[in-house]
Amino acid sequence: MSTINRKSIRQRIHKRIRRKVTGTAERPRLAVHYSNQHIYAQVIDDSVGKTLISASTMDKSFENASANVESAQKVGQLLAERAKGSNISAVVFDRGGHLYHGKVKALADAARDGGLQF
Repeated sequence: MSTINRKSIRQRIHKRIRRKVTGTAERPRLAVHYSNQHIYAQVIDDSVGKTLISASTMDKSFENASANVESAQKVGQLLAERAKGSNISAVVFDRGGHLYHGKVKALADAARDGGLQF
């Protein structure tokens, strides 16, 4: 009997999402990832292959942050502020193979409240 490997399942789902979701210069891709300790979000222009903006709990503005819903909201707000500074208003959301629930949903809602459209 085979065991379930959650990491490989998530990677397979992420590949399927990435076939459909790409970022352009007009609408870059907002990619979300989290580990047990940190939450990461990047705004990426896939046509050039370049990260335009990033925010995570590893930034200096976060002290003793962990990967929970509150930290995800703060990362979403920080990302939205940085996007406004870079004149980015619309993005395509990439949940990275994770379920749209909990941390991922909190980050997305905070980014929407901050002014990003997706």
